[in-house]
Amino acid sequence: MLVAERWILARLRHEVFHTLGALNARIRELLRWLNDRPMRSYGGQSRRALFERFDRPALRPLPTTRYEHADWRQARVNIDYHIDVEHHLYSVPHQLLGEQLDVRVTATMIDIYRRGSRVYVHRRSFLVGGFTTIPEHMPKAHRAHLEWSPTRLINWGATIGPQTAALVSAILESRRHPEQGYRSCLGLLRLSKQYPADRVEAACARALRAGARSYRSVANILKHGLDRTPPAHETASLPLPLHENVRGADFYGSLKGQPT
Repeated sequence: MLVAERWILARLRHEVFHTLGALNARIRELLRWLNDRPMRSYGGQSRRALFERFDRPALRPLPTTRYEHADWRQARVNIDYHIDVEHHLYSVPHQLLGEQLDVRVTATMIDIYRRGSRVYVHRRSFLVGGFTTIPEHMPKAHRAHLEWSPTRLINWGATIGPQTAALVSAILESRRHPEQGYRSCLGLLRLSKQYPADRVEAACARALRAGARSYRSVANILKHGLDRTPPAHETASLPLPLHENVRGADFYGSLKGQPT
């Protein structure tokens, strides 16, 4: 390639072309001449002759499908028997809980492997925060999900306060399968180790009023200190301060009907 590039460019440097088609035609002409040119170091044989002798007999037919680029990464199976691939969760057999798996990611598929053996192939989804769950991957209904269960999570939330327990319950009920809410509930558990219980409780109460059903919502409330500020409807009901420049609604009501 380097020889062809340098030689052809050298031949073209003093020529002028007015269309791309004319340039490509000239390049093809020079390339044929270069491939047919005898080479002294190869006994006078040309590049084309060597290709026909050695390369062409070894060529195989082109693949029937186009090449598809793939990225490889690793992902650990979480408590909800899902792995996270670009913020979308894909299920694997629940027996693989806690294991580190290899994931082949293409534009259309999520191919999951365990020690070189394929576990499952999912069609790729680009829905951020979504779930792709195969029912066969779920544990049987009568079997406890390791040490965690919806009841245990709700009971844990009650140790923080009734609003936390209510939010845990709401998170689990908002998911198609309760296990899909385990990550958010365990996220609340981590928050209770970072913030005082009264702040987590207040943040959960605010999230419930706003209709939020995720760990991230509560984390943002705590991060920005919104759990310490009253909601807008409560702020609106606070009495106005006494000041000559603060006139209130009564003043403006008395102006009705007067010329402006």
